[in-house]
Amino acid sequence: MRHFTSVYDLPNLSEAIKSALEIKNNPYGFQHLGKNKTIILIFFNASLRTRLSTQKAAMNLGMNTMILNVNQDGWRMESEMGVIMDGDKPEHMREAIPVIGRFCDIIGVRAFADFESKEDDYTEKILNQFIDYSGVPVISMEAATRHPLQSFADHLTIEEYKTKARPKVVMTWAPHPKSLPQAVPNSFVEWMRQTDYDLVVTHPQGYELDKKFMGDLVVEYDQNKALEGADFVYAKNWSSYTQYGEILSKDRSWTITSDKMSLTNNAKFMHCLPVRRNMIVTDEVLDGPASIVVDEAENRVYSAQTILKMILEG
Repeated sequence: MRHFTSVYDLPNLSEAIKSALEIKNNPYGFQHLGKNKTIILIFFNASLRTRLSTQKAAMNLGMNTMILNVNQDGWRMESEMGVIMDGDKPEHMREAIPVIGRFCDIIGVRAFADFESKEDDYTEKILNQFIDYSGVPVISMEAATRHPLQSFADHLTIEEYKTKARPKVVMTWAPHPKSLPQAVPNSFVEWMRQTDYDLVVTHPQGYELDKKFMGDLVVEYDQNKALEGADFVYAKNWSSYTQYGEILSKDRSWTITSDKMSLTNNAKFMHCLPVRRNMIVTDEVLDGPASIVVDEAENRVYSAQTILKMILEG
């Protein structure tokens, strides 16, 4: 495996899950792979779990780690080609990226959708420049359209907690005060569709995801009906894809409450974090025994470490 940007980059998903479980049981068993290797983690956007988990994963493998917060630690970067650079961005990514590639063996990139151009976001303009120009393997630490390390951790968590071969997994939209990208729900649906899980997606009208990710899944617009018999409930907000980046609803009736969870089959509650308490989910659910969000976050280390191990071995 050269780069990691989606589930489709994995040679075999089942083997990747097995490897992640092996690494979780013995996180320091492959340090020889990273000896004298360097990874740089580049952040165009804020991060807590992604930053710490990917750095920890690299350290577990014996790698040197460097972190660059773009526009804070270095020069502001221009990404457009053919522009006259007479503004506030003195460095172009066309030069910066290959230079960074000379300093490291692997690059991790975190660059969200900015909602300025749907085309730029959905063609992964920033991420693909790193792939095209760096000359080294690139890992997506969340891009405009996908968050594959999170989805890997989500899958790993479900595998650990499931009590039946084919659990019902429900991804539900929930309200949020800000406009958020579709990366997490896109990626979650994409990964879950590679499993044998009973996947149900529910959201208000107008929040349909790109068919590229949904495939032939049919949306259940009645959240209560969707939650019936669920084994896992994954709550997440996203903005409209069709009316790109817009907030169409802040309907609090979609917030996950104890009453909503009572419709399920004693489901576990999941969220990628950070989570808006009493908007996405109530305190009672988030702090209750059904919540596995912290375990889910811990698995971010092992998803990242599995990917790094595969790239180093390759």
